[in-house]
Amino acid sequence: MAKRRPTFKIYSYGEYAEWDRTSKNIPKILEFSTEIDAKIGTEFGYVLHIKNGKGEKLDFEIDHPPFTDEAGNIRPPFTGEQYIRTNDFEFYLGDCIWEPLEDKLGKWELTTWYKGQVVAHKIFNLK
Repeated sequence: MAKRRPTFKIYSYGEYAEWDRTSKNIPKILEFSTEIDAKIGTEFGYVLHIKNGKGEKLDFEIDHPPFTDEAGNIRPPFTGEQYIRTNDFEFYLGDCIWEPLEDKLGKWELTTWYKGQVVAHKIFNLK
């Protein structure tokens, strides 16, 4: 029997409650929006619901406004991978605003790929 192809759907997006990165729980959505009123600690992003993908790998990128690291170098986009742990899996891709606030304002582009194909993409405007 052939393996079923995974399905992907953005379940929610916008501003979320504070996320405990050590927990398996997805943060709670506070407001559906791509326009985010940024304050220190504001959490934003999207939740991607994946069915029939156990054992498969997702790649992701968070492209952000130009800001510098501790050494004064412009930070590249954040990239990574996530393995799908179950056949009914939720993946949260997002970020939290930290100091200084001013260099975090602007366009944040979040993208998730499966086998080189975009399966989720959202652009957030932090203002």
